[in-house]
Amino acid sequence: MRIPSVLVAAVSLVLPACQAVFVDDAWKVDWHLALVGAPHEHTTFFHQPVAASKASLLYTLSDKTILGAINPKDGSLRWRQQLSPVSSSTSAFLRPAQDHHLVISAVDGQVAAWNAADGRQAWSVDLQDATVKDLEIVEIPEANEQGGSKDAIVLTGGPLPTVQRLARQDGARKWLYKDESGDVPFQLSVSSTHIFYISLHTSMLGGLKIKVTSLDPVTGHKIDQYTLATESDLASTADILSVGANSASPIIAWTDKARSTFKVNVIGSKTVSTFDVEAGQDVLNLSLHAPYHVNARPHFLVHYQARSQNWAEVYHVDLVKSTVSKAYSLPKLTGSAAFSVSTSEANVYFTRISEAEVTIVSSASHGILARWPLKGAAGITLQGDHAPIHAVSEVSVKADTVSAARSAVYLASGEWVMIRDGTPVWERPEALSGINSAVWAYLPAPEGLVHELEIEGHSNPVQAYIHRVKRHITALETLPAYLTALPGRIAASVGFGASDTDLDSTNIFGFHKRIVCATESGRLIALDAGGKGNTVWNVKIDNNAAPSPWQSPKLVARPDGTIVASSFDGSQHRLFNASTGAEMPYTELALSSGLDLDAKFAYGLEDGKVVGGPIAEAATWKFSPGNGETVYSLTPRPLDDPVASIGKVLGDRKVLYKYLNPNTLLVITSSEATLSATVSVLDALSGSVLYVASHQGVDATIPIASTMSENWFAYSFASQPTADGVKGYQLIIGEMFESPFSNDRGPQTATKNSSEVDYSYQPHVVSQSYRIREPISKLAVTQTRQGITSRALLAVLPESNAIVGIPRQVIDPRRPVGRDATKDEMMEGLMKYTPVLEFDPKWYLNHQREVYGVETITTSPAVLESTSLVFAYGLDVFSTRISPSFSFDILGKDFNKLQMLATVAALAVATVAVAPLVKRKQINTRWQFL
Repeated sequence: MRIPSVLVAAVSLVLPACQAVFVDDAWKVDWHLALVGAPHEHTTFFHQPVAASKASLLYTLSDKTILGAINPKDGSLRWRQQLSPVSSSTSAFLRPAQDHHLVISAVDGQVAAWNAADGRQAWSVDLQDATVKDLEIVEIPEANEQGGSKDAIVLTGGPLPTVQRLARQDGARKWLYKDESGDVPFQLSVSSTHIFYISLHTSMLGGLKIKVTSLDPVTGHKIDQYTLATESDLASTADILSVGANSASPIIAWTDKARSTFKVNVIGSKTVSTFDVEAGQDVLNLSLHAPYHVNARPHFLVHYQARSQNWAEVYHVDLVKSTVSKAYSLPKLTGSAAFSVSTSEANVYFTRISEAEVTIVSSASHGILARWPLKGAAGITLQGDHAPIHAVSEVSVKADTVSAARSAVYLASGEWVMIRDGTPVWERPEALSGINSAVWAYLPAPEGLVHELEIEGHSNPVQAYIHRVKRHITALETLPAYLTALPGRIAASVGFGASDTDLDSTNIFGFHKRIVCATESGRLIALDAGGKGNTVWNVKIDNNAAPSPWQSPKLVARPDGTIVASSFDGSQHRLFNASTGAEMPYTELALSSGLDLDAKFAYGLEDGKVVGGPIAEAATWKFSPGNGETVYSLTPRPLDDPVASIGKVLGDRKVLYKYLNPNTLLVITSSEATLSATVSVLDALSGSVLYVASHQGVDATIPIASTMSENWFAYSFASQPTADGVKGYQLIIGEMFESPFSNDRGPQTATKNSSEVDYSYQPHVVSQSYRIREPISKLAVTQTRQGITSRALLAVLPESNAIVGIPRQVIDPRRPVGRDATKDEMMEGLMKYTPVLEFDPKWYLNHQREVYGVETITTSPAVLESTSLVFAYGLDVFSTRISPSFSFDILGKDFNKLQMLATVAALAVATVAVAPLVKRKQINTRWQFL
């Protein structure tokens, strides 16, 4: 019986809603890591957003130029702002206005004030071509300013360095000082009575002299100037340890190249104090920690880090005599440590976070005021390549006793950890904000079992038998753990107890795949896709060499459960176990595994031309862009792209055969000068051009996104403003068929088997364009295990910080134009073409979240055919699972397992109870007939 066409059309209109994130799935099937990047020590601090409150937030301006406020209690992000589109900025500063609700930032040439509570911008000042070299807050008592003015003092570089004072209220300039000496501006040090401008003068022999210029904070006029004879010590700015800023310790400290001595000058005097570094120690790093509040005691700490141990010394400054003296030393400890400084009223406290404990001392005495051993927490350690790098602390002092302390510690592994009284309470994996590449790893079970069976199926009987015995022996190792966890899993499945999160025991449906990420900090990090992004393992592969070939490795997942990391030049390879992260001896994967890839081609760029050919041969063809265009992107068809049907069934039950060439390559060329872009589909094996489309008025400065799957491709670009001044964005989709006629295979009609297929002919291409309201930066397509499930087009929307899943039916290029769909077309789910594509709110995979800075989106099939896993990364990390054709192969969450078991149990009891009655009745019945 034929289904009524009206009913089919109604169902087709409902299908787009299937992409929705249902209410009971939100925040359950997906997870989001809202990151800020690696925090800088000099731009990270605790600050009270409301002066009347004692509650503090943790503020930072990261290496990604993200200004963010973190809740110290749980590590959640309160707010964040992207201060610069260029994340590699080297000129970034952040300062709090003490006892005030503002924090002031400076990035490159932009100075801005932000509300510390909600992140709203109070004002912004553009310094044009000047670059900020330093930013400080000056507090000058004034009659009309309660608590002082708290204005910003800004030092800028460039041909003519300047020092200027900007008003706290609106950023208006109050005065400007110009330095016409030609010296290099370095830093500022301010107090309520002086502003010290520190510049560097290059001597005749190449050394650096420190010049100090004193300015009047009210007028900006020069008061005094002197130069320190430091040319014999300073060869570069790296030798300057510290310049006291808004500090009670107005000092300049530096060291010599050999790190055998360090010297201190109290700013405002020419006296230099010299101190020897302990002889016989191979000091790798010296760092100075001084209080930031102007009312604190003038004490500071010098931290020495050697190869195997670290120690510190505390110094006092006599502001009257302008002298510096050593107060006491802290003992040597093995390994690495981080120091931080805190103040309470005028008292100064130093917190030491080592590999084993957290200790706090007062700057006045060496006696330990508080000590907490570091308590272990799952996945958090402070040893080895997870050692602490820097920290900021906040201490609670009651009756001269330290009662509590919390420290935000940044580790070498890229985690940002909060330690409260020796106990790690949360961590933020900020290393993931710099992912260069990521792959979905093959796991031992259950997906890995399929590959193991494929290996046995392509081996001779003896090898297959040996392989199976080894596999069974290996499987026995997990039997005790499986039996132990079985009762808990059964209880959790019926609603009792917590759900087991062990990867190997709960990955039945393939939701707990591992995503192995290579970060720009030279680490490999494996994430659990189904475990809210939990870090499974984190290993270092970069050896800190400069330059290192392992800072941006290319990753490839192998079916044997390993990950190949290749250096950026492809000359070196390293092998890692995807389950544990352990490095293994590198070996080539045997070709006898039967897992050869279908696509047998190679392609690349050479002298601005696309070249390619068979893998085993040299490049056999070249493709040259025309019209003055250059190659913008190359997008091949995915290697793992299963196709369930070679044709599309039409409404009249005829078949339109798909053009399924495994070697298709989508090439986009563009030109900013001619405002043009050309899209070409090539056969990467032969180099023949299958399809060409040209577009004019293309804004090539905005990303052109593209993707391919099966027999179709999609791309999106921005067009130049039209006469009405509106810039447009287009999404274009094209679908390739073997012939424009149904039940016709064109040149392949006479093909007998797949080995004789010739894909060099031009297919029939149907394309259609849709106008969208905002740009798309990346495109991807969902993947399922067998390719039976309908595909969805995934699009990253950078302006909305969102990811949408567009149903394939909505953007079908065969939608009828200028007329309503016929009954046969409605049977296929086609509807009338509309030129404007509105993004349905139900398509947004991130629902209420804002996913910042997504640069790449990748997908992988789950074990269930209905489900595709999605992973997106850039600044933030986001993952979810999507079912474009509903979850047709798994029970829904509303299925009552307990009720089912109760029903079965009741039937079993009833059967047992009724059985004797039935048997007695049968016996009585027989006796009645005798």
